[in-house]
Amino acid sequence: MKTLVWFRQDLRLADNPALHEAAKQGTVVPVFLLEEAAASGETHPPGGASRWWLHHSLAALKKALPGLVFLRGNARKMIPQVARASGVDAVYWNRAYEPQAIARDTDVKAVLKGEGLEVKSFKASLLFEPWELETKTGGPFKVYSPFWKALRQRPVAAPLPAPARLEIADGVEGCPLEDLKLLPEAPNWAKGWAELWRPGEGGAKERLRIFLEEGLEGYGSLRDRPDLPKVSRLSPHLHFGEVSPRQLWHATQNHVARYDSLDGDGMKFLSEVAWREFSYHLLFHFPELPSENWRPAFDAYPWRESKTDLERWQKGMTGYPLVDAGMRELWQTGYMHNRVRMIAASFLVKHLRLHWRHGEAWFRDTLVDADLASNSASWQWVAGSGADAAPYFRIFNPVAQAERFDPDGTYIRHWLPELARLETRYLSAPFNAPEEVLAKAGVRLGESYPLPLVDHARARKAALEGYEAVRRAGQNAS
Repeated sequence: MKTLVWFRQDLRLADNPALHEAAKQGTVVPVFLLEEAAASGETHPPGGASRWWLHHSLAALKKALPGLVFLRGNARKMIPQVARASGVDAVYWNRAYEPQAIARDTDVKAVLKGEGLEVKSFKASLLFEPWELETKTGGPFKVYSPFWKALRQRPVAAPLPAPARLEIADGVEGCPLEDLKLLPEAPNWAKGWAELWRPGEGGAKERLRIFLEEGLEGYGSLRDRPDLPKVSRLSPHLHFGEVSPRQLWHATQNHVARYDSLDGDGMKFLSEVAWREFSYHLLFHFPELPSENWRPAFDAYPWRESKTDLERWQKGMTGYPLVDAGMRELWQTGYMHNRVRMIAASFLVKHLRLHWRHGEAWFRDTLVDADLASNSASWQWVAGSGADAAPYFRIFNPVAQAERFDPDGTYIRHWLPELARLETRYLSAPFNAPEEVLAKAGVRLGESYPLPLVDHARARKAALEGYEAVRRAGQNAS
């Protein structure tokens, strides 16, 4: 039996159910097809940072799977076309859950079955299907805590090994990886990223090993500190399927079983993996999540429009050092510490009162781990418009957050070298420093470092007034 295996966001050999099953059946035709937004109708296409990672992840997969064929075009046309040309008996893939992907896969499946081919899809990117976990009364979860409780009560299947033997079919034509044109050019804004990241299944395995051995201890209490190496940095590997959530789950549990003192840290890490699951649960059941307020009352929020303020936020020039440090880290590395993501996001939607969609689009373009489900759910969580959202009155004070989570100023100094010589007690709020202190540190507010875009107290008051309009809209709707 000859089977076409359609790779998507499952760029690995181990714990790849579609590949595993196809290898058992006989000959395999491994294919990766790049669909551009114009061909697929994608409304939230992958951004530049994701495309950079994808190129290098595919290069790594090609080394492990030399017969991998690269294609570019419309999947609705090209997958059936390649299936015909290669004479396969079946087409297998691992399921995707984004609305556009579900519609595409449904169409492709119908065409292939209409031509008499066997079509199978498998669960590979989630611990449980979005429809497998339900509330006690039936229906999807809308709050994380009971979702996490329900998930913990179910056993997680063991990950599959990589196929012991792969027989790859010959004669299937594709294009060189370079023809997919995934890398940035003129300018190459990702210069230096290859030293920061190692995309691919091998890189994912190494990153997981390092995290479990060096980063898991203290994770529960120190993961909010951007100045410390206490986060996993596994999110881009997980997004592109270089490692599966089942592999993370069992590797963590096996590690904790050897070191009882890590039980709490291990459970905290797994609960963060479950947040990703919850985001996909929401996206599947509420496919409008990436573009519409999950809570319709938030349509009444009086958002501002300011291209200048948005650009200053994007460039890390808001005048609030922790926010700016995070935005600079993002631009220079394709990544931002999770605690700082929340603070930077809160600043955009609550201090500047710019729509969360602007933030979602920027993160989608600049994050190497940009994930439609997590990105959309997280931005709506911060804005207060989403499921299990942060209370509207929770407005992060970026100065207090810096003092609490970057107490020595290590993170801020690294990403804002223009403030490196400033006394720590003023580092979170340079605008409060005396002139002589600024001069000694070589800081010229409004020149070498910007004055604050907004005053925190006044911005907080304006945000709360906007949320009052949402509250009234909710009351009127009920």
